[in-house]
Amino acid sequence: MDIRKKITFTYVALSTFSTLLLSIIVFVLFRENNRYHFLKRLEDRAKIVASIHFQHDPEKSKYYSNLKKNGLEELIEEEEYVLKINSANSFDYNTNLNLPNKFYSNILSTGKDYFEVNSKYYLGQVFTESHQKYIVIVGARDRRGKTTSIYIIKILLFGGIGFILLAFFLGRFLAKRVINPVARITKEVNRISASNLHNRLPEVKNSDEISDLTETFNDMLDRLETSFEIQANFINNASHELKTPITTIIAESEIMLLKEREVSEYVESLQNIYSQASRLGNLTESLLKLTQTGYDGNKQVLDIARIDELLLDVKSDLDKIYPDNRVSIKMNFAPKDSNLLLIPCNKPLLELAINNIITNGVKYSDNNEVFVTLSANQDAIKISINDIGIGIPPEDIPHLYEPFFRGKIAAKYIGYGLGLPLASKIIRMHDGEIQVQSEQNKGTIVTIIFKKINPKKTNIKKSNVES
Repeated sequence: MDIRKKITFTYVALSTFSTLLLSIIVFVLFRENNRYHFLKRLEDRAKIVASIHFQHDPEKSKYYSNLKKNGLEELIEEEEYVLKINSANSFDYNTNLNLPNKFYSNILSTGKDYFEVNSKYYLGQVFTESHQKYIVIVGARDRRGKTTSIYIIKILLFGGIGFILLAFFLGRFLAKRVINPVARITKEVNRISASNLHNRLPEVKNSDEISDLTETFNDMLDRLETSFEIQANFINNASHELKTPITTIIAESEIMLLKEREVSEYVESLQNIYSQASRLGNLTESLLKLTQTGYDGNKQVLDIARIDELLLDVKSDLDKIYPDNRVSIKMNFAPKDSNLLLIPCNKPLLELAINNIITNGVKYSDNNEVFVTLSANQDAIKISINDIGIGIPPEDIPHLYEPFFRGKIAAKYIGYGLGLPLASKIIRMHDGEIQVQSEQNKGTIVTIIFKKINPKKTNIKKSNVES
């Protein structure tokens, strides 16, 4: 069953239930109102019957008789009885009355009661005359009440059927109004494929769920289009970067094999081949590491490491690659509680990410000073890497994490544009984020922030760390 029919039938079912409930309430209240007014009429009759019975003056008796006959509306099957009360529990019984004992008991105890049998009502009331108590019972059939009750039942029945039919058409209209925007979105989305990801759903100005759904789809299409473009650029750039050293190695080898050469020429050629092979090896290794982190930056976290010791290990590695580097690690703001420096991580990958960022600071500042500052608290661990290098133009910052992207200013430096995208994925894998602030020709500040996770609540393997 489609959603339109479900909405229609649900609306009809709820309308039927509401109509039925309302009809029952109306009928019960109407019947109680009829009963109340009919009993009031019987009560008035009882008072007149008592007055006629108690009057010893023939003229007054005649007056009350005329009032009862002409002044009051005639009742159907009217009966009148006056029963003398002898004691608290006894009275003169009339054999023409076939009423339950409880009815009489209630009258004697409360002074008034009524009883209904087959739409005929009996009202009993106690009256006192000259210290003598009497029970006056008046009975009549409420034909009008029965007729009006049948009439109101017919009105409620036919009115309810009519309303249910109306609810069916209103339900269909409501279902159409609700589903049509969703059906339109479905139709538009089905038209979008990999070849026309630039298409977007028409914007809906209403601030409702349909508008939110449209915006969500458009945001998703934006991400898909960006992802497709990045993948296409990645493939094109990777092909180009891999093809260049391979072509150079093949060309150099072919030239050297054409004829015999001097030893110096062979050495020079082998040096060129070694240089291109090293470039190819570094590029391949970077691509493998980029793949190792996963497409979405997810990888199993295995270790718990102290972030200060990890920074010192990174500095040790840098000293081997760049012996004359001017990297300074400041831990003035590091907390005294060493537990605040613990971080669940994949240690080799996290070292690689931080190494890449610090190395960029060294490289793009022409080996000028680079300051690495560590701070931590109960909520986060913060690493700030500050260089005074060439900086990053504002238009290049949105593309920093795209593989193989290199800005115009950075193009003169050796690199492949893979270090920062790789670092970004690794840091994201550790629930961290990178913030970049830069001004061209003045320097760059890269801030790495890791959200703190309680090591006791993480499913990881502890490494040998002093805490």
